[in-house]
Amino acid sequence: MYNIGIDMMGGDYAPREAVAGVQLFLQQSHSTPVHLTLFGNEDEIQNQLQSYSVDTNRITIVPTTEVIEMNEHPTKALKQKQNSSISVGFQYLAQNKIDGFISAGNTGAMLVGTMFSIKAIEGVIRPTISSLMPKHNGSMGLIVDVGINADCKPEFLNQFALMGSIYAKEMLNIENPKIGLMNVGEEEGKGNTLLQNTYPLLKNNSKINFIGNIEGRDVFNEKADVIVCDGITGNIILKLAESIYDIKVKEAINNDYLSRFNFELYGGTPVLGVEKPVIIGHGISKSTAFVNMIHTATLMLEKDVLAKVKIALA
Repeated sequence: MYNIGIDMMGGDYAPREAVAGVQLFLQQSHSTPVHLTLFGNEDEIQNQLQSYSVDTNRITIVPTTEVIEMNEHPTKALKQKQNSSISVGFQYLAQNKIDGFISAGNTGAMLVGTMFSIKAIEGVIRPTISSLMPKHNGSMGLIVDVGINADCKPEFLNQFALMGSIYAKEMLNIENPKIGLMNVGEEEGKGNTLLQNTYPLLKNNSKINFIGNIEGRDVFNEKADVIVCDGITGNIILKLAESIYDIKVKEAINNDYLSRFNFELYGGTPVLGVEKPVIIGHGISKSTAFVNMIHTATLMLEKDVLAKVKIALA
């Protein structure tokens, strides 16, 4: 049985929507039994569990007394608030008391906590975060990095490509994922120094299916299954994709494809390159997002994704 830890105090709607997500998850059937360890204010969590009539047989509450707010400095907050839901959650993860950890709280604190609490996989230069990207043909793609590595070296992008390829194969069931390098043109030699020096590394990497450069117009088509880029470029693409759903809602557009840009459907962003699953959700996550974050962490464990990354980098 897997044990997934949840920061119940993170996000704009905590702990109500987190508890609603827990209820929805427990009501579903799963191939592998999952226990949920909830970190946060015990009284508030208990009140919400009772309000939603949640079956607590597969739940453990770990009481915490502090909350890291969204506007707090990540490193300082983790040091000063060691009894916060995020801090205690990472302590449990580091001590192998839980198998994975999810939160819709302070993104910086989650990233800092990940780096300092659990080890990067041996051989990983820089862990990365990825995000799913709906394709117009009905399939799903992946973009990596989407925010934590603003300044990159070619070696970073080469590893991002490998980790993204493994994730796409295991989690999206794409047998031989096509890897594309985001650039300003398709031809080899295009782009800045980083992209020019990254291209030959990807081209000579026998562990991936590199198809060459891709452009912005290829983000939503089937040309590449995994898009590789630096964190600034990836974050801009991610936020642009999120805005598509916002426009759909505001304009009351009825379109199945545009509906797939709802971030709640995908839960959160997994950190790739560390020893255990850590999923970082949007601050405005509601119940559907929490359900899908739990599913993502569980599937990563079932598929042993991070162990396969470790083998590939050996």
